[in-house]
Amino acid sequence: MIAQRQGTEHPLDPEQVWLLLLKLRRTARTLSMVPGCFGLGLDAGQPAILSADDPAAWVIVHADGSWIARMPMSETGAELLDLYLPVALVGRSRPLTVAHLGQSLDGRIATTNGASCHINGPENLTHLHRMRALCDAIVVGAGTVECDDPQLTTRRVAGPHPVRVVLDPRRRLAAGHGLFQDRAAPTLLVCDEALTDRPGPDHVEIIGVPRTDQGLHLSEIVRYLHACGLYGIFIEGGGLTVSAFLQAGLLDRLQIAVAPLIIGSGRPGITLPAIEDLSQGLRPRHRRYAMGEDVLFDCRLGP
Repeated sequence: MIAQRQGTEHPLDPEQVWLLLLKLRRTARTLSMVPGCFGLGLDAGQPAILSADDPAAWVIVHADGSWIARMPMSETGAELLDLYLPVALVGRSRPLTVAHLGQSLDGRIATTNGASCHINGPENLTHLHRMRALCDAIVVGAGTVECDDPQLTTRRVAGPHPVRVVLDPRRRLAAGHGLFQDRAAPTLLVCDEALTDRPGPDHVEIIGVPRTDQGLHLSEIVRYLHACGLYGIFIEGGGLTVSAFLQAGLLDRLQIAVAPLIIGSGRPGITLPAIEDLSQGLRPRHRRYAMGEDVLFDCRLGP
C-alpha cells in the first residue's frame, strides 16, 4: 500500500529507489538489529536511514518489512521496494537464503546440451544483478560454471559484487574458468573435506565440508557463510543445486522467472522426490512481477 503526500513533488524514480535500497543494505549489515520502524530519504543530498518522524523521510519501513511512501512514487519504484526490501533488510538478526531459476513455460532451464542464455529476457538479467548486489554471497554449482563460465558480478547495476561460492564436491572444475582468474570478487570453492589438500586456483579459498548421501552437507555451508558475516545468500543455479537447497528446507524464498518459450525437452528446473498426491506438493505464498515478457514468481517459503 502506498500513501502519498499532496504536493507538486516529482515521483521517486527507480534509480532513486535503488540507491535507497543499497544504502539500507549497507546499514543493515553493520547493525546487530535493524530498527523496528525507520525512514529512508536524503541527508545532505545522500541516501540515508532516518527516524520515522523525520520530515525528510520519503519512505517509512515497518518491522515486518512493509512500507509506506510519503511522496509520489512511480509504479516501477514501488515494485522495486516490494521485491527487494526484504533482501536489503538482511543482517545478523534476519538472515535470508533465496534461490532463483529462469525457465521456459514447460519447466526447462536449458536444452539437453546446456544452452540457456536466451531463455529469459534482459529485464530478468538485470534482476539477477540486483539480487547479487543486495546479497552477500552468490552460490552456484559446478555444472553452471562448466556450462556458462559466468562472471557472477553486478556489472549491469550499481552495487557491490557478492562473494562467489562454487560448489564442486569432486573438484572437477579446471582452474581456467573466468571467475577463478579475474579477481573481481572473493571466490570460495566448496568441496568434499577429503579433497582440501589439493592445490586450487590462485586467489580462490578452498573450503571443505562433510558429504552426505545426497551430496555436500548444505546446512554446514550455510552455517559457514553466516559465520563469515555473509547473511544474504543467493542460490543462482543450476537446477540441481537449487533443488537440493529446496529439498533440504534451507530456502526462505524461491524465485522462478517463466519465459513465454516452449523448449519441449532439456534440463528440468526443480527436481524433487516423487509425491503420491498433489496435497503433498508445495503451494507457497507468492507475488508475481512482470519483467518484460517474463513473469517472476517470488515465493515465500519461510515464516
